Amino acid sequence: MKNSLRKFSRGTGLSAAVLGVSALVLAGCGAPPAEDSSGGGAEADSDYLGCIVSDSGGFDDRSFNQSSYEGLKKAETDLGIKINQAESQAETDFGPNVDQMVQAGCNLTVTVGFLLADTTKSAAEANPDANFAIVDDNSITLDNVKPIIYDTAQAAFLAGYTAAATSETGKVATYGGINIPTVTIFMDGFAEGVAYFNEETGGDVQLLGWDKESQNGTFVGNFEDAAAGKTNTQNFINEGADIIMPVAGPVGSGTLDAVIEANGAGKDVKAIWVDSDGYETAGKGEEFILTSVMKLMGDAVEDVISTDVEGNFDNTPYVGTLENGGVALAPFHDQEANVPADLQTKLDELKEQIIAGEITVDSAASPK
Repeated sequence: MKNSLRKFSRGTGLSAAVLGVSALVLAGCGAPPAEDSSGGGAEADSDYLGCIVSDSGGFDDRSFNQSSYEGLKKAETDLGIKINQAESQAETDFGPNVDQMVQAGCNLTVTVGFLLADTTKSAAEANPDANFAIVDDNSITLDNVKPIIYDTAQAAFLAGYTAAATSETGKVATYGGINIPTVTIFMDGFAEGVAYFNEETGGDVQLLGWDKESQNGTFVGNFEDAAAGKTNTQNFINEGADIIMPVAGPVGSGTLDAVIEANGAGKDVKAIWVDSDGYETAGKGEEFILTSVMKLMGDAVEDVISTDVEGNFDNTPYVGTLENGGVALAPFHDQEANVPADLQTKLDELKEQIIAGEITVDSAASPK
């Protein structure tokens, strides 16, 4: 509520601790990458072939597919490996695309997303001499599959607290693409951040679009329908929400369209992006992005490939957290002046309390 927000005075200093790590700067991929390419790093390993298969969002989703792909590209540059990739347009592409990578002789294939779990498991079982890594899934227990997973609820908690503390209407919202754990973990963390703000300050900020207790909320049903994302966002704005967080890959583009239009009509509405720093990757409406809940997937992908090149591959899950910098809250960029200095200090404290275990951010989807 507005009254509870007045405890935060306006300021402009950006605290580095809020960021956790430097923002991941990503260049937008305007078109699908070429099918094959090679690079020459200082210690080139031109016999190594690293590969990647996207989910149906594609490599130019300005989100987790893009971030993962750019990790592979960085490995190409830094390690001098060859790379190959297959972009999925629909779930029916998963099997053929992974098979294509296996037939190409990939040393390691990165599959991007929870939805590729069954396909990845089948391919890994059938090809025990090939290594795989899967982003956003921890269901496979095979010697040649390494999960890359993130406790995104931790960073989403900070985003939820920020949203609640800066909302002028006392209503914020979130919605998802598909009701799967890698989506709901963001929504759970966001909900807990809002609830923590209310409990601590006596506020009454309402969260639209998600009920953590019942695990029910608003979902588009896919990661492609940006028009549905725009409609959802317009509905939330009409209900009074002034900060909206889509957890829906390319569908979030529709949220930005709605936010841009709302601000053009004189309303003060902001978005929160997920996976990458939306200010750098979204391609439009960046001035209205309050912050982003980042998973630094590119760093993890490059690290897993580097370890495999060195002959040290293992199936121990990589778990990104606030503590190791695998997840983080992005800078406030153009919105910095709208985030009071004492709120930024508070976010520093909350981050350290989560790292220390003094605050437990609970989601059924969190890595255990």
